[in-house]
Amino acid sequence: MDKRIHVEVIGVNPPCKKCEATWRNVEKAASTVKGVEVTMKKLDIMSEDVTSRYGVIMSPAIALNGSVKIMGRVPDVKEVEALLKEMTK
Repeated sequence: MDKRIHVEVIGVNPPCKKCEATWRNVEKAASTVKGVEVTMKKLDIMSEDVTSRYGVIMSPAIALNGSVKIMGRVPDVKEVEALLKEMTK
């Protein structure tokens, strides 16, 4: 693997439909990007640690390698793919 990207999907627990759709779209995008090892983790937006670390106030949100890239909406697979590819540059 050329590059490692850690993806955190931030949402409510138990997950709502938007958070579940975001997770699925990230999974699909990660499976299409070549030369990248993608690890995924779910984080609870209600966690004080998560809100203080990321400042996220709307879910779902996506953080790549510790930086929030999307907040408050469900990204489509192509958008996530583009973000992952951008991280490999």
